[in-house]
Amino acid sequence: METSTTCANCGKGEEESNNLKSCAACKLVKYCSRACQVAHRPQHKKACKKRAAELHDEKLFKEVEPEECPICLLPMPLDADKSLFKSCCGKSICLGCIYAMKMSEGKDLCAFCRMPPPFSDEDHKKRVKKLTDNNHPYAFNFLAGEYEYGLRGLPQDHQKANELWLKAGELGCAGAYYNLGVAYDQGTGVEIDKKKAKHYYELATMGGDIMARHNLGMMEGQAGNKERALKHFILTARAGDKESLAAVKNGFKAGMVTKDEYASILRAHQQRLDEIKSVERDKAEASGLFNQFQE
Repeated sequence: METSTTCANCGKGEEESNNLKSCAACKLVKYCSRACQVAHRPQHKKACKKRAAELHDEKLFKEVEPEECPICLLPMPLDADKSLFKSCCGKSICLGCIYAMKMSEGKDLCAFCRMPPPFSDEDHKKRVKKLTDNNHPYAFNFLAGEYEYGLRGLPQDHQKANELWLKAGELGCAGAYYNLGVAYDQGTGVEIDKKKAKHYYELATMGGDIMARHNLGMMEGQAGNKERALKHFILTARAGDKESLAAVKNGFKAGMVTKDEYASILRAHQQRLDEIKSVERDKAEASGLFNQFQE
């Protein structure tokens, strides 16, 4: 969709004004000044709102490539407990690669940077601080989790955790926006605010967070927006989420998904599960060491 090349209010062209700027919300029209934008607002408001909503949904329902483990380059497991953030290098590594390192001559060295684990809580805090001083988004997300649960000698502080999740999200960590959405959804450190919860779930979803999209599907379904809910569930089912696949199956039974569509979703779901699977990850899970890995 092309935008205009003249001011939507006064008609000045680019040759007459060097300050033509597109409407930030819809990108459909341009204005030569703030005054022209304000004057044209009553005429433009309806079309602007409609196009802005379309642009929002284009971003919201876009399928995002999954995050990969920096070592094996396989998509990260959907279960956050099956990967670990390393405060030495700031990388999140799947437990399959950590297990492989543990079983090799590397033992407890970081599978990515080969640094030994922190020898004390203070050493750990120094590592995290070094990362946050460099505005590392995942370090802020990790630190927020430590405040959320009161780990490593830190006080349990839900409000502080939420502040750090907001910072992490603004720096590019989609999972942090998901965590903030959960806080507003459940009233952890803040008053319950479903509108804000949805806002942060949407930001997380646009960044590729699967659980945020699933929660959006649940919220849309509860609001009676069955088609929007199903669109979310289809994308998360394709990304490997089993609960979302069950929701898609219900949509198939209700006639909202065709037989061919359902078959395609099932194939995509299984393909993603196969992509996530590896010998090392299977061995790590079978070893029973999952709960023993600590940073």
